Amino acid sequence: MRHLLRRIGFYLVALWASITLNFLIPRLAPGDPASVLMARFQGKIQPEALHALQIEFGVTHEPLWTQYIQYLNQLIHGNLGLSITYFPQPVSAMIAQEIPWTIMLVGVSTIISFSLGTLLGMLIAWKRGSFFDTFFPPLLTFFSAIPYFWLALIALYVLGFMLNLFPVNGGYDLTVIPSWSLPFILSAIQHAILPAFTIVLSSIAGWMLGMRNMMVTTLSEDYVLLAEAKGLPTRRIMFSYAARNAILPSVTGFALSLGFVVGGALLTEIVFSYPGIGFALLQAVQNSDYALLQGIFLIIAIAVLGANFLADLLYFVLDPRVRQERN
Repeated sequence: MRHLLRRIGFYLVALWASITLNFLIPRLAPGDPASVLMARFQGKIQPEALHALQIEFGVTHEPLWTQYIQYLNQLIHGNLGLSITYFPQPVSAMIAQEIPWTIMLVGVSTIISFSLGTLLGMLIAWKRGSFFDTFFPPLLTFFSAIPYFWLALIALYVLGFMLNLFPVNGGYDLTVIPSWSLPFILSAIQHAILPAFTIVLSSIAGWMLGMRNMMVTTLSEDYVLLAEAKGLPTRRIMFSYAARNAILPSVTGFALSLGFVVGGALLTEIVFSYPGIGFALLQAVQNSDYALLQGIFLIIAIAVLGANFLADLLYFVLDPRVRQERN
């Protein structure tokens, strides 16, 4: 319990530091959202409107600590400001609109890639020197070595354009009204299969090789040899003794990957014209949309910290040595 409270305290401090940096960096940058928006009109709007826009965007000349308190108060109430890129849409509404697409596509793809890669790595290490060990690592490494942009374009051209097996763009059929209806869900799944396939194909090799190498090292440990000498079932040795310990280093990488899921997959969204938060982040950078940048970075920071906290809990469950050291 003491360890859990200590870790919660650490992540709360890290969250406060992330929020503080998220507040300071845009305010140290030159310009402000109102001036950026005024520049878009190229003199077609009266200069007197600048003050009104500054009020609308919350630009103030008050002391920095006063602005910081106001910023924290706005965060508590879920107010992330107005987006310049999608003006006058609030940042919170913009993120709420785009992030479900990203979580469903990139999140599910990451889980599938990690699960398949870990399972393949475990089986290949257990049967090292066999056909699986000589076939799968070179093949999957070849696909991961191809730049993702080209891999996605090849998959789009062959599977989408030539064979016409999947839609070539968008997140759903434009003839379907977005809702929780069965036609829309089926259309969204159909449009997500090809982008998800390319993400899994390009990332599975890393999980597989990492698990294989750790599994090979773990299989030479004394406790695994002792379990084999005692005549324990092969499946129990492979899963409970070898794989359970070999997977620990991959847990941290998987947690970080899940945390960065909310950052989107920019290349995927560009190639497949797929809706998501990655393209919104790119537009925010290009348009100096500080409010949208702050909102997205805050979501990423919270997701990464939350994923790492879950990884710590998982370590505590999987590794008895951690529990013994912390008691």
